[in-house]
Amino acid sequence: MAAKLYTSGTPSGIEPSQRLAGRTALVTGGARRVGAAIVRALHGAGANVVIHCHRSLSNARALAAELEVARPDSTAVIACDLLDTEALPGLIEEARECFAALHLLVNNASSFYPTPLGAIALADWEDLLGTNLRAPLLLAQAAIPELRRTQGAVLNIVDIHGLRPLRDHSVYSVAKAGLIMLTRALARELAPEVRVNAIAPGPVLWPDAPMPEQRKVDIIDKTPLHRHGSPDDIARAVLFFASDAPFVTGQILAVDGGRSIGW
Repeated sequence: MAAKLYTSGTPSGIEPSQRLAGRTALVTGGARRVGAAIVRALHGAGANVVIHCHRSLSNARALAAELEVARPDSTAVIACDLLDTEALPGLIEEARECFAALHLLVNNASSFYPTPLGAIALADWEDLLGTNLRAPLLLAQAAIPELRRTQGAVLNIVDIHGLRPLRDHSVYSVAKAGLIMLTRALARELAPEVRVNAIAPGPVLWPDAPMPEQRKVDIIDKTPLHRHGSPDDIARAVLFFASDAPFVTGQILAVDGGRSIGW
């Protein structure tokens, strides 16, 4: 079952405006890393934010408390295991209840780890497909009535490796490729009331797991801008789709320093 915890806040956003005032966004995996940057950006633009987490409850609470300092009663935290398919409709309903509406679903939560061929287990398939593809589909499906009512949007955080596979990460790459196709399929099915788009990050944040420094150098060398980005680059793209792209749907925006053309 989803565990719901309410708290308050508002903080430093990328663009201190109120263009999303009165709107509510649910960000899955919003407690840390890119998800936290997305939460801060949406909140800084005036939105109420529902921060979903699974194991990062303390991080989610700390982020919500930070945001509440700037704007009380503007955040909520919901803990839920996205692999628990029966809990997903309840997650959407609880998010809607937090602020009596839901305007934006950001499917950001993701499992990521290598699955070398010859060592792939069924559990790897279930986890990587479950978090990266099945959960976004079921959450979007549960949110359809509310998003149609609010003329809202779905935004999926995919990956450039959903377009070009990453070595030793075949299952993850397949999952993200599926999410890209799901984005386009939902955009057709939910128009004209609901817009559905995706952002495909490139090297904006290194994985939590240790990574050889030479591997990082090689990635940057193959990126046309010759540098890595930051979570804020993804957050800015989220703001664009959330508030400045009313005539855009079914699109995949690579935010990758040109990495997807520089292989």
